[in-house]
Amino acid sequence: MNTISECDAIIREYLAWLRAGLSVAEVREGICEITTPFVDRHNDSLQLYLFQKDGDYILTDDGYTLSNLEMSGVDLSSPKRQRILETILQGFGVSAVEGALTVRARRSNLPRRKHNLIQAMLAINDMFVMAREQVLSLFREDVEQFLRANEIRFTAMIKLAGRSGFDHTFDFVIPSSPKAPERLLRAINRPNRDTVSSYIFAWNDTREVRAEDTQAYAILNDDERRPSGDLLQALSAYQIQPVLWSQREQRVHALQI
Repeated sequence: MNTISECDAIIREYLAWLRAGLSVAEVREGICEITTPFVDRHNDSLQLYLFQKDGDYILTDDGYTLSNLEMSGVDLSSPKRQRILETILQGFGVSAVEGALTVRARRSNLPRRKHNLIQAMLAINDMFVMAREQVLSLFREDVEQFLRANEIRFTAMIKLAGRSGFDHTFDFVIPSSPKAPERLLRAINRPNRDTVSSYIFAWNDTREVRAEDTQAYAILNDDERRPSGDLLQALSAYQIQPVLWSQREQRVHALQI
């Protein structure tokens, strides 16, 4: 096999695939819609919009990428997600202007800038499918942001020894006050039998070495699916107060005091 010839053929085939998947239409006077062969997680083709302004070319996704993530339940307002987003944007030289991913280009560098915008759109789209550990970390950060926004005092990531001798980590501990006892909180991003059973064990093992009136809360992420009644009943049976993330505002006062 002639390696160089084979590689050249592969490159030609890739370029042919790109050309076949690209199409352009004028959607409004002076604004072109570019459909690319690249697809998002919905298997929809990525589309860009091109127009001229002040002698430069402007390429934008018209707000599709970020709004699609938000409609899918991804909260982009948390500091960690903002850092991830900014890293992606800076890496590809893309700006977020009023929610739209945008690049400015000259005629000479327009192809490269278009490619950078497509790569940024794909990378940001991947924020939806982060590893489970990272998603858990982001949900924990969402809970922390909620506590801070409501001026709820807490200490984060506390390790407590249980009766068995095992150490158990609680995401947040709200210290006791003249009006309320100590409260232990765990953020459960994926409420299922395993994660709930783990928390029940941690609480049951720990409660006997804490103050008698210490309370436990489970903050349950129900953005994608409401936890089953069996899970909620299991938590309640062990005196753990389940708090659905969608109903968190109802518990603000109980956590503030």
